[in-house]
Amino acid sequence: MTPVSTTPSERSPLYQSLFIQVIVGLVLGIVLGVTAPEFAIGLKFFSDVFLKLISMIVAPIVFCVVVHGIAGAGDLRKVGRVGGKALLYFEVMTTLALAVGLVLAYVIRPGVGMNINTASLDANAMNTYADNVHKL
Repeated sequence: MTPVSTTPSERSPLYQSLFIQVIVGLVLGIVLGVTAPEFAIGLKFFSDVFLKLISMIVAPIVFCVVVHGIAGAGDLRKVGRVGGKALLYFEVMTTLALAVGLVLAYVIRPGVGMNINTASLDANAMNTYADNVHKL
């Protein structure tokens, strides 16, 4: 029988924590954006590449997790039960989120008081953004 250690485990250094790394990166990004905005805008290429890499890897990871979960379940009835529960959870949470959004929209009333005359808006102003979306 192996004795159980009662001594507290050694803590890893703070800089190895992913949470701390994300917070430091966020703070550095804010500082860089405030102090050198032109340089920060020039670094947009790296953020675009990072986001494309993340979006490229999400689908295979989800597929592998689902396949692994089904293969590991063994019993097809158990897989169906878990799938049914997941679908029910999704439906309930989506309906709840929709209800909360509608209630908040009626209570907060976003856009009220902006007094924007829609006749004076430029109809072609959104073309730049639409063209950027098509480039992705």
